[in-house]
Amino acid sequence: MLLLASLYVRADHITGGEVFYTYTALGNNLYRYNITVKLFMDCRSPRQFNNPSTISIFNRGNGQRIRDISANLSSDNLIQLPNNNPCITDPPDVCYRVGLYEFTVDLPANAEGYMITAQVNFRIYSLTNLTAGYGNVGATYTAEIPGTAQLNEAPANNSAQFTGSDLVVVCAGNDMKYSFAATDADGDQLRYSFCNAWQTTSNGGPGPGGGGSNVYPQPPPYVSVPYGNGFESTTPLGPDVKIDLNTGLITGIAPASGIYVVTVCVEEIRNGKVIARQRKDLQIKITACTIAAASLPVSYMLCRNSTTLQMENRSLSPLIRTYYWEIQNRDAIVLFTSTDPKPGFTFPDTGTYQVKLVINRGDQCADSVITPAYVYPGMLPAFDANGLCVNKATSFINRSTTRYGVLSSWDWEFGDANGAPSSQLRDPQHTYTSTGSKLARLLVFNSNGCVDTAYNLIDIIDKPPITMAFRDTLICIPDKVQLIASGTGNFSWTPNTRISGANTSKPTADPLTTTKYYVDLDESGCVNRDSVLVRVVDHVSLQMMPDSTICLGDTIRLHLLSDGLQFNWSPGLNVLDPGSAAPRVASPITMRYQVTAHIGSCSAQGLVNITSVPYPLVSAGPDMTICYQALAHLNGSTNGNKFTWTPSGPLNAPNTLDPFARLINSTPFILTAWDDKGCPKPSFDTAFITVLPKIIPFAGNDTNVVVGQPLHLKASGGVKYSWSPSTGLSDGHIADPVALYTSSSRGIRYKVKVYDIGDCVDSTYLLVKVYDTKPSVFVPNAFTPNGDGKNDRFRFIAAGIKNVEFFRVYNRWGQLVYSNPISGAGWDGTVAGKLQDAGTYVWMIRATDYNGVVFMEKGQMVLIR
Repeated sequence: MLLLASLYVRADHITGGEVFYTYTALGNNLYRYNITVKLFMDCRSPRQFNNPSTISIFNRGNGQRIRDISANLSSDNLIQLPNNNPCITDPPDVCYRVGLYEFTVDLPANAEGYMITAQVNFRIYSLTNLTAGYGNVGATYTAEIPGTAQLNEAPANNSAQFTGSDLVVVCAGNDMKYSFAATDADGDQLRYSFCNAWQTTSNGGPGPGGGGSNVYPQPPPYVSVPYGNGFESTTPLGPDVKIDLNTGLITGIAPASGIYVVTVCVEEIRNGKVIARQRKDLQIKITACTIAAASLPVSYMLCRNSTTLQMENRSLSPLIRTYYWEIQNRDAIVLFTSTDPKPGFTFPDTGTYQVKLVINRGDQCADSVITPAYVYPGMLPAFDANGLCVNKATSFINRSTTRYGVLSSWDWEFGDANGAPSSQLRDPQHTYTSTGSKLARLLVFNSNGCVDTAYNLIDIIDKPPITMAFRDTLICIPDKVQLIASGTGNFSWTPNTRISGANTSKPTADPLTTTKYYVDLDESGCVNRDSVLVRVVDHVSLQMMPDSTICLGDTIRLHLLSDGLQFNWSPGLNVLDPGSAAPRVASPITMRYQVTAHIGSCSAQGLVNITSVPYPLVSAGPDMTICYQALAHLNGSTNGNKFTWTPSGPLNAPNTLDPFARLINSTPFILTAWDDKGCPKPSFDTAFITVLPKIIPFAGNDTNVVVGQPLHLKASGGVKYSWSPSTGLSDGHIADPVALYTSSSRGIRYKVKVYDIGDCVDSTYLLVKVYDTKPSVFVPNAFTPNGDGKNDRFRFIAAGIKNVEFFRVYNRWGQLVYSNPISGAGWDGTVAGKLQDAGTYVWMIRATDYNGVVFMEKGQMVLIR
């Protein structure tokens, strides 16, 4: 289904927008979505955001209208970059008002899902990357809520939300970086791309400023804005600007100044499926970051095949507010005027014209310029080059033509730093003194003032390249061989004996003895030579490897000495590459292998025997798990006559098959065995001894309780527990029993055994004192901090207390000398390391008992020295 926000205002001041949402599940297949529609407006516009705006919900599959909702404008804030330079765009002036529409919609999950869409009419006028002269187009901003067709849980979705700055500064021709990165509260994978900016499907809305009544939005599908001027939806800033599909970062060389509509889509990918596609549509202002000026080429040349001039000020500072264009003929008659920033004009006839531009007329940053336009179509510069050898003359043939006037002069540059740099002849010659690629340029002038340029990249060589298929080969009498060379030019082969086609690139030779044939290649007087050696034999030589023994299941590489060119091994079932001179074989049994070596029609055969012997049997025994620092008893076996254990250090008897090891870390023990039955390799087996971590038992800290107070014990360090004695415990075989006492006790000392997953055990103790009183704090009336280890600290004892907020001690002048709510700490009679005087001190305590009752007590005590 599709949720569409109607924000129809005449919004040629709207510069961008996006939509995002969060969700809350309501149960019974119902979801609450908190939706935000964010619009950007030129801050200088006198118009207002539409308030309220109509929201419509459509089924995305069939476009059926479900309901209409009215949303109020939630906020209208100004954001801007300062600009204190009257005629310099450094920094450029960037200023927007940001309007937010925030509302909540409850929707049931469905298969199709929903789309949230905001629409405005119109975008700002004359976007650079849209078709020239198209006029105003609307804008559609969307976000998607996925349906159950993608994933059952997909409707439980928070949209990706774009987080990049909304103040964009980009200078033409400079490196640009702009982040369209987004965050996703669900942790979905995000994938970014440039995509189509959408128009609205309506032809308009209320009057300027949103003064008219709201217009219900039209249903999807939506159409793309009309990209033009060499830009596409996938290259909205030209081919030099890219977007990182993983980060959303836009980088590259910024195009010429202007305002470009850029739309970035981010796909939310969950469990490998695209569940939703969110969009941000922004009109990016690109500036030259230079002084506001009227800047045109030295001249306009319409001398090839066009009589239409597309004019544009090369200084596209945003501070240029007005344009005035004027075109005059040679009689000073005005043929064309325009106030468009980039007007076009088709000249009615050939001739020389004057193009004038005035910017900011009457403004402190006003400027003007006049430049000629030569309109004489039909001039085509072109040339060829013959003779490309270094140190020999290269001839340049001028093939330029013109329809109007005559070609009057030429200017050549040959791209040769070592020779004459230029010539003004029609058809010059030039001798290059170095090899390599040379960029030759011809500048052509005609009698009407037209100037045009042609370039050719030519390669100067010292010898033409020859590519040989091979430079060494072998034949057996009476075979023939075809020699193969490739290149551009005329071929000749020598010696001209027992060879046919000696003046071609692929002759055939059948020498009776080893012969080296030379090939010469002549290209325009440049000559190169190469050669190929044809070795000749009258038989195939073959020497086999000796018979060999391998371990059963292994492979062995067979080898031989031979001048053969092709080989064939049999039986081929166990030969991994039977056409190789040195194949690998996997021989499950003792086998005899035969090879046939060929040189053309000649051949020779050989045999080799490979014997397979089983590996020695070995077993290191089963893997085992032991307690920390316990003994492990290994139990290995083998039919070999020699063995070793690795590592041997932890073993008490590494020369036996059943040693003991005392370990603190898990260790693999490898038993390696050899025998004397013919297999040259050992066998291996591993027994892995897992040592369980040391148990660190903990029963909690000693504590005090009162009769009738539940005490929640909590042991840790293992997976199984046993408490003793079981006095007062709800269960003596769990980690966290509850203790409840009906009588006082001077101290119950509990022992808890802690077991790990291997049933290893360790133990610890906990002392609980039980007082037959109400929840109380016991405070002594004196202490003697003399360092004898008796009564050296003044501390309280809490019984039945859940929490102590503070325990403080003051001297007789009311100064705080000690504060610590922990009962086991206690005051040592000093302040900042300085002994305090003997005498009377006042203590105060505030605590909460286990029933939640808060009480506060105070009293006096005496420090005795």
